Amino acid sequence: MRVSPRCLPSFSVFVRGTRLISSSNNRMALHPKQADKLIFAPTGTPARLDSGPTAPPGQAAQFLKAELQGGLKRTDVDPESPITQFHSWFQQASLPETGVSHPETCTLSTAQLPSGRVSSRVVYMKELDPKGFVIYSNFGTSGKARDLFGTADGKSTGNPWASLVFWWEPLERQVRVEGRAERLAPEESQVYYDTRARGSRIGAWASQQSAFLKPDGSKEGDDGRSQLEGWVKETEKKFEGAEQIPVPPYWGGLRIVPERVEFWQGRQSRLHDRFVYDLVEGEDGSKKWQLERLSP
Repeated sequence: MRVSPRCLPSFSVFVRGTRLISSSNNRMALHPKQADKLIFAPTGTPARLDSGPTAPPGQAAQFLKAELQGGLKRTDVDPESPITQFHSWFQQASLPETGVSHPETCTLSTAQLPSGRVSSRVVYMKELDPKGFVIYSNFGTSGKARDLFGTADGKSTGNPWASLVFWWEPLERQVRVEGRAERLAPEESQVYYDTRARGSRIGAWASQQSAFLKPDGSKEGDDGRSQLEGWVKETEKKFEGAEQIPVPPYWGGLRIVPERVEFWQGRQSRLHDRFVYDLVEGEDGSKKWQLERLSP
């Protein structure tokens, strides 16, 4: 007896997020079709999933690196200071054998007021001191400058609150920092600026970060890059022969002074270990760090 395809139960087979087999009928699908989604439940690059047994098809790998050590416990973290604890974790992440290529990489998020619109970008943390975490950038024309310090037209009123997120995948760790941002003094920024390659110092002067670049119609195929290159040439001419280049007035360091720092260690079944330091005011008016464990 021949059976009509319409009578057969439908099914879809997913391997690491990719549907390999799918029937024409979706009434009894093992995995419902996601025709309206370009990406659905990705499971990572197989070559990177080396932390434990291979996950079943269509499921993300488990975080298992900390399991044999019993995970992250309160006794494993510094009882007094998130700065001290971050320094310890950063030193571990900086070891060549960990596989973390740039532990200083982090995501800086800011929010524009009064709209509340949030923006994020990947930056490098360049300094850590007892006061906080320091990054360097353009604070004249950039989006982060608009969010943090406001604009002359009043469209952004300025919001000093910012956050950083560090993700160290080989260690299955992340650190989240929340706090207020403050500019470093020019003389302090100059110290770091002097360590940069000459081309990077020229670039800091030349680029009007986040400004629209206009194509030059007289140059075939130009998409605006020639305008930037023209600015660079002008700046190179300005500082030709100069060994010492001053830090631009709109460029420099930004310190995130933390008021909340979370340390996250991946665990099996997504039951991660999370410890958070909150800066609280004591009865005597002084501030101190309070350490708590968070539910995953």
